[in-house]
Amino acid sequence: MEITPPSGLLGPLLLARGAIDRSAQLRGDSRWCERVWTDPATRVVVVGGGQAPVRRSGQEVRLVTVSPAEAPAGERYLLGVDAEGVAYFAVTASPEETAERTVAPLALAALPEGRPVVTGLRQVAALLGDLDAGLLVYAVALEAWHATHEFCPRCGSRTEVRAGGHMRVCPRDGSQHFPRVDPAVIMLVHDGEDRCLLARGPQWQPGRFSVLAGFVEPGESLEHAVVREVAEEVGVRVTDPRYLGSQPWPFPRSLMLGFVARAVSTEFVLDPEEIAEARWFGRAELRCALKSGEVRLPSEVSIARGLIETWYGGPLAGDW
Repeated sequence: MEITPPSGLLGPLLLARGAIDRSAQLRGDSRWCERVWTDPATRVVVVGGGQAPVRRSGQEVRLVTVSPAEAPAGERYLLGVDAEGVAYFAVTASPEETAERTVAPLALAALPEGRPVVTGLRQVAALLGDLDAGLLVYAVALEAWHATHEFCPRCGSRTEVRAGGHMRVCPRDGSQHFPRVDPAVIMLVHDGEDRCLLARGPQWQPGRFSVLAGFVEPGESLEHAVVREVAEEVGVRVTDPRYLGSQPWPFPRSLMLGFVARAVSTEFVLDPEEIAEARWFGRAELRCALKSGEVRLPSEVSIARGLIETWYGGPLAGDW
């Protein structure tokens, strides 16, 4: 039986949400940017090292934002304008040192009521609403790019931030540099019947399984990258790659492009540098392995989890 994902597409992905107009036309308007920066209604996300403060209030978790007057010194980037006309910026700085910090996955009950906690996307994205999730993904992605592009790749001069944080310009040679995104394919391989292929990287603990993924190479189509990566990593030949959806993955700058593909061979020849273990799972077998704890899946924040659950036909338990 050939798998048929609902409507041929992935459902809502936690890092692919957003509820803000990115307002690209305003990035180069320095007068407007300076004016809204003096407006106390403007909100600023303070992001540092991929983390930002959040606060729980009852059953709701929100990003902690500050006014421009309260924002620390640091490079600032325009994120956009919301439906009420409020402008949002990100500032690169170390979030409040007095706030509690965590790198562990967060559940609502684990967050203290009313007290800020500094954390990252992987830990908190599932608890945030569309506006805050989109803002945090955007801020983290811009911060990561700016942190590694301070200097001109042509002459080595320190570059300057322009266009609301969406461009850096070399003052010496005038070259312009824009935020980089690295496309990567991520694919659920199935056998045309009831089995999907899951694998474990050598850096992962036993029992942690996911789908295959890899970066797109220069001059390569997405479909060809799917076929090549599966063959390189596990030695399986696939056909009929079909695009299902995408999700930003700013760790530090990837765009994950989700596919399904059908295997025309099933024997494994593993690349030991990439794959420690690969297995075929039927739906009932995977459900039992998750229930027993033998297998764990990527978190619900990842597109990998979305691909697996789309193939399975519903939600699954058992996060890493």
